Amino acid sequence: MAAQTHSSQPATETSLIEVSIADQVLRVSSAGICHLYPVSTALNGAGEQENSGCTPRGWHRIRACIGGAQPLNTVFVGRRPTGEQYSPELAAAHPQRDWILSRILWLQGQEVGVNRLGKVDSMRRYIYIHGTPDSEPMGQPLSHGCIRMRNADIAELFDLVSAGTPVWIQEHSFSRIPCRNL
Repeated sequence: MAAQTHSSQPATETSLIEVSIADQVLRVSSAGICHLYPVSTALNGAGEQENSGCTPRGWHRIRACIGGAQPLNTVFVGRRPTGEQYSPELAAAHPQRDWILSRILWLQGQEVGVNRLGKVDSMRRYIYIHGTPDSEPMGQPLSHGCIRMRNADIAELFDLVSAGTPVWIQEHSFSRIPCRNL
């Protein structure tokens, strides 16, 4: 079964996803409303090198939105639904899996030599914003480089954005730049 992409609404000039590695928070401004979500970025910290297990910084855009027609807790491997639904029993049977669930927002770096092309290419590193088991902690860096979210949160975010939406990933806190509803 082919992965399903989402493009029902075009990204607007005001749509923007921002991720604070320091705060372990993602915020999206869309249609004049600011939404905040707890996330989990990389256990290995910030960095762009391939095979580093780090979350890349800088400007990205959503290259593809995958999984919109799938139920929450759908398991993805290689951006394709496996036909499985995540459960504690499935997790026990596959303890080494890095679970990618519900929805995938595949990121493409926009800064050549920083997060695009060569040994720093976010897209070739398969850096996503994606769902993870709801039993996994948020607010703690534990991923392998991706930005993990609760399943209900990634589904909500998925409906607010589209391919082309810009994404800014920074190490710094949002504390100096508060989220404001317009």
